[in-house]
Amino acid sequence: MLSLEQLAGLLEQNRAAAAARVREFSIGGRKFNFNSQPAIMGVVNLSADSWYRESVCLSAESAIQRGRVLAAQGAQIIDVGAESTLAHAARASGAAQKSKLIPVIQELRAEKILVSVETYSPAVTRASLAAGANILNLTGTAGSKEIFKLVAAHDAAVIICYVAGKNVREVGDFDLCGDPVPMLRDFFARQIEIAQRNGVEKIFLDPGLGFYYRNLQDSAVRVRHQMNIFLNTFRLRELGFPICHALPHAFEFFGEEVRCAESFFAVLAALGKTDLFRTHEVPRIKVVLDTLKSF
Repeated sequence: MLSLEQLAGLLEQNRAAAAARVREFSIGGRKFNFNSQPAIMGVVNLSADSWYRESVCLSAESAIQRGRVLAAQGAQIIDVGAESTLAHAARASGAAQKSKLIPVIQELRAEKILVSVETYSPAVTRASLAAGANILNLTGTAGSKEIFKLVAAHDAAVIICYVAGKNVREVGDFDLCGDPVPMLRDFFARQIEIAQRNGVEKIFLDPGLGFYYRNLQDSAVRVRHQMNIFLNTFRLRELGFPICHALPHAFEFFGEEVRCAESFFAVLAALGKTDLFRTHEVPRIKVVLDTLKSF
């Protein structure tokens, strides 16, 4: 059971990290003040394999409409993806992803809605940025130099996800030994250096809590790991860049109330000083953050 004493101990051991500030920057002409106001990213899934049914859109029209609704509900950024990260999901070719993504990106950008694209493919990255995407949600490590150069050439931002493998569909096991923060910090420090060397300055860091590692299939182990990372997020902010979290679901615990899971995890993520909340449940998360801000 998480206790007040545990939270107090975590803070006492890491007081310097708790005072860390991160870079603030503009995306698509919109300024984000991460040190004083976290942001919300709403999710649109263009893959039929995505299990969160409320976010799945099987046509460009429905995806565009969902993007509009999420923006009206309070999402500052809309994240679209055309291949599920589930281990059993079918792979989507670059051509198939582009055919789904491009019309959605173009229309949402025409309406001045900021768009992020989730992919690990250089070809999909190139086409998405050319269509007007503002952010690359990078779910892989292979070919990162080429990808970072594309991001820089379009003055876009990048979300660097922690991936224990060359991409989210080919991951190994997550290292669960001891404190995970030093391992995450080392990974992100290396990726930041590569990104900056290739001209990227607008960077988010994402510990990848929504990815499907084989040794995190036990629900209790997975949720304990996720809670631990959320509460320790402020320690990663010492790297100087805002932290993005994809809020998980813990459906084994929440059952029929699974749509409330992201709201629960948002509280822990907020306590850990998360800067960007990626969620399928924008209005619920907005209410949580607004309530916490009023304290």
